[in-house]
Amino acid sequence: MSKRIHSFFKPIPKKPKVEPSSPDQTQPSDALGIQQEQQEQQEPPTHHPTYPFPIPSLPTHLSNALSNITSTPKPITNHPHLDLLYFQPLLPPQTANSLFHFLRDSLPFHKVQYTIHRGKTPTKITTPRYTTVFGVDATSIFTSDSNQTLLSTATNTPKYKCHPRPIPACLEHLRQTIQSVTGAPPDYYNFILVNYYASNTDSISYHSDDERFLGPNPSIASLSLGAKRDFLLKHKPGIQAGPLKFPLASGDMVVMRGETQANWLHSVPKRAGDGGGRINVTFRRALVPGGTENYYRYNVGEGGVWRWDGEQGRMVLVGGEEGD
Repeated sequence: MSKRIHSFFKPIPKKPKVEPSSPDQTQPSDALGIQQEQQEQQEPPTHHPTYPFPIPSLPTHLSNALSNITSTPKPITNHPHLDLLYFQPLLPPQTANSLFHFLRDSLPFHKVQYTIHRGKTPTKITTPRYTTVFGVDATSIFTSDSNQTLLSTATNTPKYKCHPRPIPACLEHLRQTIQSVTGAPPDYYNFILVNYYASNTDSISYHSDDERFLGPNPSIASLSLGAKRDFLLKHKPGIQAGPLKFPLASGDMVVMRGETQANWLHSVPKRAGDGGGRINVTFRRALVPGGTENYYRYNVGEGGVWRWDGEQGRMVLVGGEEGD
């Protein structure tokens, strides 16, 4: 019988935990402490045919911490068409730092290449960051038989050119936390996109998430982990408003709602110096199969799989050469 992906996992435990403060989490943490935390008792890893390797579940200290997050956001609506919730922070420093290291160590990443055409000239683009994605649009659900191919109920034929991947338990736990603190409807967020910025030279240019497959006035939550980076917004041409700059630290989160995507552009620009790695986890909802095809095309693609190598301190191509 079909059932929604969140039903595969045990309910989030409700155990209080008091966490001490910690130093600036943009700096490297004690490697031994991180290793000891990750050796805690935890649930088995998540397996699926679409995963290049099993994805670990959260360590106990992290799952407990995420189950007890309470944070009040600052609404930002004092500019035309702007509707933001700013959590500063959502996660306390120690939790944010541990989650950064866990996700960087545990997830498969991709360095996607694609071709654009400027007139008649094709240009090959390599995404200037590492990406990964999990989820499927609102027209489909994953089943408990771990089938890799989602079939159309009308034709019983493969529904997608890509191979959608269910949200693993570690990210599902985080998704439930984000839905709770943002007040989103049950099961609203059906996609999780993860970007890893290996250094200050990794970036994302000005853009808006205003694709039709997101529907009108989408809500997109963006959680920052690791090094502090500037998050910039500027109004689309026609109205003088902004630009705005948010120096997002580890554990901060911005939720873009309402008319924001239709009227504003946002970016994470390159910056001077070496500020260390940053992970950005975004939660969003795609309504139709076009959204699924788009997200897997531009966040997984057809290239190799990259994984963090702690000994080398960089991403490495699984079965291949070193990365950044």
